Formats: sequence, structure tokens, C-alpha cells
Amino acid sequence: MGQAGMAAAVVRYLRSAGAATTAGRVDPLPPPELRAVRPDERAPVDQTEFRKVLGNFASGVTVIAAPGDRAQGGPAGFACQSFASLSLDPPLVVFMVARTSTSWPRIARAGVFCVNVLGAGQQEVCRSFAVSGGDKFAGVAWDPAPVTGSPRLHGVPAWIDCVIHAVHTGGDHLVVVGRVRDLGCTAEGDDGAPLLFHRGRFGHLAP
Repeated sequence: MGQAGMAAAVVRYLRSAGAATTAGRVDPLPPPELRAVRPDERAPVDQTEFRKVLGNFASGVTVIAAPGDRAQGGPAGFACQSFASLSLDPPLVVFMVARTSTSWPRIARAGVFCVNVLGAGQQEVCRSFAVSGGDKFAGVAWDPAPVTGSPRLHGVPAWIDCVIHAVHTGGDHLVVVGRVRDLGCTAEGDDGAPLLFHRGRFGHLAP
């Protein structure tokens, strides 16, 4: 079944379930009601519990890096767990960054970035890029990614060279969509073993 057939099947199902459709398209849901929580109200989700529960979702770890100049203090980068592939056609990836990030404004000005997928032995690289301030690239070997010139770290199993495609708001974070211009796996990271993060600790895949 092609994409058009799948879309038609979804519309037929929604119609049978009573969803409103117009000209074969599903009507959008009304926007949610948004308001501030009053001082005498309990927040809908406790932040500590949120972190604890969501920490059960194991993720890979990346370093998002962008080029810079001497006036900006050189290249910018930060460690990022919130990364995923988004679309095959066109090729898009996505990462999330805190609005308070000091690296993000420099990456935004550059308009490009390279996603460095960290390998199992690169915990210290991750820690270096997880701190705020200082020269995160000190002692870290890298070369320019082929299209954007963004830092491509040595020893990573894979890298994705991107231009910023779109930026969306997401609460206290921003959702950054990148259009992939080039990508590849490195000879240094041939074994492909990823660096994992789970419940506040690094881990790796068992043989």
C-alpha cells in the first residue's frame, strides 16, 4: 500500500470512529487551553518525578557542534541526549536544547551544526561538553565537516552535517530541525558501539 492508500485508510478509519473530516482531510483538534498554575494549586507533574520516570528511557549521547570565529571564542558545542532522526525525504534530524543554553545562540548565529554520535569509550568527551562555559574543545581533536565546516570530532562512530531548517518552541526547550547535507561513519569508530545514558549513568551494550 502506497502513501496515498495509507492516508485514505486512516481517513476511512477516523470517519468510522466518528472523527470530523472535510474533503478527505481530518479536521484539526482545537488548541489546548493554556494558563499559569496558581500559587495555591499543585503543579500537574512534579519535576523531580518527571526526571526520575523519564530517566528510564535509555538514549544515545551526541555532541552538537558549530563553527565559530575568534570574536565568538571559537567553535561552540554541547552534549545532547535529545536527538533523533525525523524524516527520510527530505533528510531531517532533530535535537532539543534548553532555552538557557549559552552555546545555542552561537550555534543559531552559525546556522549550521554537526551531530557527533559518541562511542562507548567517550564518556570524558561527553563530560567536557556537558559543562557550561570554558573552552570545551580544549584537548579534543576535530576536523571541519565537509559541507558546513562544523566540528567533526575524531573517534566518533558517526557524524551528521546539517544546516538549521526550522526552530520550534517546546516549553523550556527549543526544538531544532536540521536538514542533512552530508553524513558518514568513521574508520575510528568502526565497531559502532554507542555511548548510552540511563538513569543518570553511562552504559554500553552487552556483547
